[in-house]
Amino acid sequence: MARIEAFRALRPRPDVAAEVASPPYDVLNSREAREMAAANPISFLHVNKPEIDLQEEIDAYDEAVYAKGAENLKKLVEDGVLIREKAPALYLYRQIMGEHSQIGVVAGASVDEYEQGLIKKHENTRKKKEDDRTRHVDALNANTGPVFLTYRASAEIDALVERLSSGEPTYDFTSPDGISHTLWVVDGEDDVRALQEAFAAIPEMYVADGHHRSAAGTRIRALRREANPEHTGEEAYNYFLSVIFPDNQMLIMDYNRVVRDFNGLGREEFMAAIEKKFEISETEDPRPVGPKNYGMYLGGRWYRLRARDGSYDADDPVRRLDVAILQENLLAPVLGIGDPRSDERIDFVGGIRGLKELEKLVDSRQWAVAFALYPTSIDDLFGVADAGMVMPPKSTWFEPKLRSGLIVRPLED
Repeated sequence: MARIEAFRALRPRPDVAAEVASPPYDVLNSREAREMAAANPISFLHVNKPEIDLQEEIDAYDEAVYAKGAENLKKLVEDGVLIREKAPALYLYRQIMGEHSQIGVVAGASVDEYEQGLIKKHENTRKKKEDDRTRHVDALNANTGPVFLTYRASAEIDALVERLSSGEPTYDFTSPDGISHTLWVVDGEDDVRALQEAFAAIPEMYVADGHHRSAAGTRIRALRREANPEHTGEEAYNYFLSVIFPDNQMLIMDYNRVVRDFNGLGREEFMAAIEKKFEISETEDPRPVGPKNYGMYLGGRWYRLRARDGSYDADDPVRRLDVAILQENLLAPVLGIGDPRSDERIDFVGGIRGLKELEKLVDSRQWAVAFALYPTSIDDLFGVADAGMVMPPKSTWFEPKLRSGLIVRPLED
């Protein structure tokens, strides 16, 4: 079952919601966040990236950063920018980006179910980033960034969401990037119970994005449980903030690669080396036509690569992924990229930036070659997670990104 918790959120007054809402903490660096929030004292970036209010040379993981985040959150509450919900509620959050629309349920997700494997993950986490999110939640005593969860779509939940989102929304605005954000408060006891009962029939959920935030949720629970001799299992710290979308509304975009050099090979040697595992042809249309197909840009030209039959293990949920095939058959053996997480000769470009960005990077001569990938499917994600395996780094790029600051989940009543 999937247990979801209603809670008394901190959320912006409707008249300032658009000003408060910010991109998530991990899609901007400190310089970009500083510039974006400079003229907006109530931007949630002051809470999620509080180093922007300290000296530029400060380490982003300094204790003062987390203290500043707590101070900034407290000020938003004291100034009446954020208000506390009077009764426990669930929330519906719709985003529209171009022709794509998705609407999810905002709720507390169960740490118990995460630890039992009923909320499944598909990525490894890094300790430094886990530490960062744990310290941030602990200092602020609140979940400020939601975990993006998904599940196999349910007709019952779809019908409830459609009914509950038919009324007047609490927030409805368009962010500077052109994405529409609409939120409804679901605080009627019968409506909350109906959603909870419908989710109880869902056998498992999946982390789409936010693996470090969900892992931090388990660490916070462990810390708080150890410090609480009266622990019951019903405390707020037994849940973490999530937005839960059905799988048939997921938009996964391509996650592309650029590499700085040919690993000592001449261009002809490079082409000959990759032809062992890929069919190569020049193309005017660089976008991959389907799985196991790639676009490759070098020397001002686009090429189409197609993985040769038998060059990968079609029965392995991970090794049959396009990102794994490219890594194992080209990036590692030909270009010498053994660990894409740490190798500075490779970088990753989210599909939202378009293929022209790949051309721009290679044409700048700072990068030698770019690879355009076909997006990983949600079924691939489910297959890897169900097998208890993890995807290679940078396998999925979800859009649109969830805005931070619209719903904050305090860890105390």
